[in-house]
Amino acid sequence: MPRRPRVILPGIPMHVIQRGNNRQVCFCSDEDYRFYLDWLGEYAAKAGCSVHAYILMTNHVHLLVSSDSASGVGDLMKALGQRYVQHFNRTYRRSGTLWEGRFRSCLLQDDAYLLACQRYIELNSVRAGMVEHPADYPWSSARENLLGEENRLITQHPLYLALGGDSTGRIQAYRELFRHELEPGRLDGIRHATNGHFALGNARFAEEVAAVLGRRVRPGVSGRPRKPATVESLSLFE
Repeated sequence: MPRRPRVILPGIPMHVIQRGNNRQVCFCSDEDYRFYLDWLGEYAAKAGCSVHAYILMTNHVHLLVSSDSASGVGDLMKALGQRYVQHFNRTYRRSGTLWEGRFRSCLLQDDAYLLACQRYIELNSVRAGMVEHPADYPWSSARENLLGEENRLITQHPLYLALGGDSTGRIQAYRELFRHELEPGRLDGIRHATNGHFALGNARFAEEVAAVLGRRVRPGVSGRPRKPATVESLSLFE
């Protein structure tokens, strides 16, 4: 069966997951986490990508990124994955693959979908029972977004910046979002869209993305959209 192509458009944020092969451990020491984050920043800059949120779990990684080009995220993940595998294999005297094939991803509509996905990412350590509060976990963007700690790796998305008129207001508004648990339906939607390489958003968003790409971008009957569109004609890029 042919692999489903990724749904990628310039300027539209993506949720990315990369897992260890057979869910094997990918980070064995603090040094491993630091190297990965250093290289994430380096290769994101080279690929024209902005990192809005991240979390490094023991055996997988979540990123919220956007790119200036359709190839940017793929270029970032390829370079980063190869560099980190070289480090990991050399350090732990092993050979072979570390990652579970292709990274998984979904395109995200702005508004509630993006901030919900950002919370989903930063709450991973809490759901795993590793910490009680997301900002207690050192290998995520939560300390920047929830506490205001400086993190040069992070470029805050315009929707996050719109939460308040200054840093204090944005942090407080973002913290308020964490007072409410993510609905099970929203959690399932994020997971399903990411694992299936679909677009995550409302029906209009999916239709507009499908029109640009010329193929379906959510579960359903295969087929090309009836009316092709151009990037410039889509309201989601305005």
